[in-house]
Amino acid sequence: MPLDRDVQPFHDRAPIYESGWRGRMHHDIAERTVDIALAVGGTPRRVLDVGCGTGVLLRLLAGRLADCQELVGIDAAAGMIGVAQTLADDPRLGFSTGMAEHLPYPDGHFDLVVTTTSFDHWKDQNAGLRECARVIVPGGHLVLSDLFSLWLAPTLVFGHRGHARTKRRATTLLEAAGFRTVTWHRLYQLIIATAVATK
Repeated sequence: MPLDRDVQPFHDRAPIYESGWRGRMHHDIAERTVDIALAVGGTPRRVLDVGCGTGVLLRLLAGRLADCQELVGIDAAAGMIGVAQTLADDPRLGFSTGMAEHLPYPDGHFDLVVTTTSFDHWKDQNAGLRECARVIVPGGHLVLSDLFSLWLAPTLVFGHRGHARTKRRATTLLEAAGFRTVTWHRLYQLIIATAVATK
């Protein structure tokens, strides 16, 4: 799979992704997302992380979900998947390279799908959300943490035209993808929020 302008930097940065201030920030976001996911999702049997990076969120979930059968992650950057596989410390963890728009999983396979700071990089957010909805069981949840703020509205005019960077636009896309209810949670600083969508 050729790396595009969004994927290449993550591929290159994978070996140091969990280091320094950026690593601490991503770890904080992952921990807060896990707290929200467990508060709304009960005890999922199968979990998918779309745009999983180095797998930190799934490692955190594995430590808190003793009865979960499967925790898998997918990421477009092969470098991230390589690091995730190296750091995997639980036999239930699995990682593969792939895109949100083409998830290689059967319909209704997961109770919980999570994604953190990946959604803004998806080429086709509509298609990615439809794929997330497809692989979630009825009554299951999508927990999506990313850049959602009215402060970001001006960016939609230029480089991020067509992307959902506000809660209103994201809610519209989630409902169009087949999610019944969408609730919002403040997550990190002023611009990162979490949507919890139920299928």
